[in-house]
Amino acid sequence: MDVTQNERTHSTSRGWIGVAAITASLFVFLTTELMPVGLLTPLSDSLGISVGTAGLMVTLYGISAGLGVPFIVAWTRRVNRRALLATLLALLTAGNLVTAIAPNYPLVLTTRLVMGFASGVFWAIGVSMAMRIVPERHASRAAAIVMSGISIATVVGIPLGTVVESITNWRATFIIWAGLSALVLVAVIAAVPSLPSDNAVPVREVFGLPRRNTRLRTVLFIVVLFVLGHFGAYTFLRPFLESSASATPTFITVSLMIFGIGGAIGNFIAGYTVARNVRASFIMGGSGLVGSLLLLLVIGHGPAAPIILLAAWGVSYGVAQLSQLTMTQAAAPDTFEAAMSLNTMAYNTSIAIAALLAGLLVDNVGLRSGIWFGVALTAAALLVTACTRSPR
Repeated sequence: MDVTQNERTHSTSRGWIGVAAITASLFVFLTTELMPVGLLTPLSDSLGISVGTAGLMVTLYGISAGLGVPFIVAWTRRVNRRALLATLLALLTAGNLVTAIAPNYPLVLTTRLVMGFASGVFWAIGVSMAMRIVPERHASRAAAIVMSGISIATVVGIPLGTVVESITNWRATFIIWAGLSALVLVAVIAAVPSLPSDNAVPVREVFGLPRRNTRLRTVLFIVVLFVLGHFGAYTFLRPFLESSASATPTFITVSLMIFGIGGAIGNFIAGYTVARNVRASFIMGGSGLVGSLLLLLVIGHGPAAPIILLAAWGVSYGVAQLSQLTMTQAAAPDTFEAAMSLNTMAYNTSIAIAALLAGLLVDNVGLRSGIWFGVALTAAALLVTACTRSPR
């Protein structure tokens, strides 16, 4: 009896260490995806391209992360999930290193395209892996811990990358992230137990799910509109602040940290509100996001107003972000990995499209048009949510 109890304690302890390793994986994947947001100006100057063109680093990453994930997850459905995650992290490490030393922009974009495939697969399998390696009663807690990696990336990762760039250059930032990715790879191999795949489904079944599940189809449409709105504005936040508030690199770093702290607070708030009414929670977060963007356009000058508004934007985004994930899970509870694959496809593809469309607007109309783009699409997501039936 004592031996059994000791084995269980050891297994549980290792499970939580594994959850920490998976959370770290989310951190490096997300910071790699969004790092160009804080580096757009120096990247464009260094490579001799426009700010809008530099935004394609986010676009191509998102396209491959979104469109490739259902196929890769299905094709690897017999692959041990620990081995698959280790492979994804190896690709991320190599991709960050190649980005750092790439002599030209086409090679940077090609590398980002390949890295995006790895990122998309992680988003589809990461949360379910964490839920499987802890006792079943703690599965939801494990998922929440992994998702906290989003806030850590926003509060620490992206601002840290901006600091490194201001001290050295943008290439040094990606070299450091290659090193971090390698360390996380070692942690995953050491801490995550063997996880044979047990819930992936063929591609045909994945894509057939929205056709059969009207509720999931509606949620995915809302996710697309929400992500288009948020990331259309967020991708060009640095040049907007530099133009409207004469922001310095230090101010940009502080602003991104404030936004991330707001996101963490928003996640905490949503942890309580989604359990009561997930639809109302999403509407609350989306409304705050729209209001923050509108005020940023009107009074976003000088040092004080942008900081306050970015904090409000971050809180609102944190609430809406956790709400949309909960809506996706609630819409398809019996096909979790397939639903997450589709959510990942919708989310990351929308990031790519947002960066592309907002980039075209920014280059041809002006920086303020990127913020207006965010207002319009987020408001559309709110309208669709308000007109749909509340989830059970």
